[in-house]
Amino acid sequence: GAHQQTNLCNESLMLEKLPACGKSFEDMMKKMDTKKWCNLTEFIMYYDNFTQCTEREANNASCFWPNPLAEGFITGIHKQFFSNCTSEKAHWEDPPDEILVTLILVPVMLTCAMITLVVWCSKRSDIL
Repeated sequence: GAHQQTNLCNESLMLEKLPACGKSFEDMMKKMDTKKWCNLTEFIMYYDNFTQCTEREANNASCFWPNPLAEGFITGIHKQFFSNCTSEKAHWEDPPDEILVTLILVPVMLTCAMITLVVWCSKRSDIL
């Protein structure tokens, strides 16, 4: 039979190499104004290089990508650079009373009108 060689993931090698990817990304990000760190269009190329680097290093260590260790490393980079990039939550408030009353009364009136029409038509079954 054919002998199939399986390469086991060398996690220690991968964890040894991933920080170089993070360092390269960190160097590029530190050249930018920190106010631009939350604007993906400003650093997308750096981030793409970073993810390609982590994938390459995982594959070089015979590990699949992403894997829990690589994800943990990537999450650490995210916490370092993007922890203040929370999206603004929408502040919901009720509409003015006039609009609210209209939005409530229109369906109620239509329902009443439809019930009246159905009852009226059912009593005049001789026409239908």
